[in-house]
Amino acid sequence: MPESVNTPAPVQASSAVANPLDLAQALALQLAIKPNDWHRLNRNRNIRAQEQAATALVYLLKNQPEEALERLQQAVGWLDKSLTAPPCPTHGHRGQGKQSTR
Repeated sequence: MPESVNTPAPVQASSAVANPLDLAQALALQLAIKPNDWHRLNRNRNIRAQEQAATALVYLLKNQPEEALERLQQAVGWLDKSLTAPPCPTHGHRGQGKQSTR
């Protein structure tokens, strides 16, 4: 049977690899939108879904399934377009500092 085009290559296990929680936290940090990129990327559905899915994995590995499920549902919402980013609260408000809404 031919291999599916969408099948990822197998990952080789290594004894030098960190524990799963450390790896998930590193991935979540890598995929998190940086403050300088927030306005440019906050409506990018693929990036937002990646960010939420990685965060869900961290919560799942920390044995917090309710938090994991909430983040997974947000990731799905970005992908199926049922979720949209709210407008930036700082636009049109001169003299106010930028605040993170994440």
